[in-house]
Amino acid sequence: MAEWQELVEEVKSFDVSDLTVENIGAWPLLVRAAVWLGVFVLCLAGGYFYVIADLRVKLSSVEAKEVQLKQEFEKKAFKAAKLIPLKKQMEEMEESFGILLSQLPVDTEVPGLLEDMTEKAVSNGLEISSIQLQAERVQEFYVELPIAIKVSGSYHDLAAFVSGIAGLPRIVTLHDYTISSNKEQSQQTMSITAKTYRYKDTEAGS
Repeated sequence: MAEWQELVEEVKSFDVSDLTVENIGAWPLLVRAAVWLGVFVLCLAGGYFYVIADLRVKLSSVEAKEVQLKQEFEKKAFKAAKLIPLKKQMEEMEESFGILLSQLPVDTEVPGLLEDMTEKAVSNGLEISSIQLQAERVQEFYVELPIAIKVSGSYHDLAAFVSGIAGLPRIVTLHDYTISSNKEQSQQTMSITAKTYRYKDTEAGS
């Protein structure tokens, strides 16, 4: 107790103006303890706030990354959800494409197609001027086989012939038709290009 009173008296008797770095050793013990405690608290507080500020920066970076990852996940989840119906649609399209390919004639069927066209013309009472197979036109997945047709007859017979060609089991499309009148014979002459198709056999061509 006496020692404590001595320390207090020492502080009371000490002149604050004497607090200089040069005479720090002469400072009262309580004053030195208070100063060192203050310095320690300041260092502790400075370190604490420095660490906290650094952690806040890192936390903000992590939160921003989390938002970005969530957005990317949502986009990928949306794409994945769309892939299922797209895959089903692709399978249906491949099936339909396969059906269409099965209707394309092979080379050996072309003579039969020419015979069918001739039969349609004759059965509809048309006079055949020519039915000629033209040069093939190679496309990316198939080959076009143009057939130049020239026949003569009445409008009704020509229409029936065109309808009969369009109704053939093979895929046949009609293009570039012209009709001219023959007044002397009272009939019409029609020139038309029919196109049939065959599958482009890439394996055979390689």
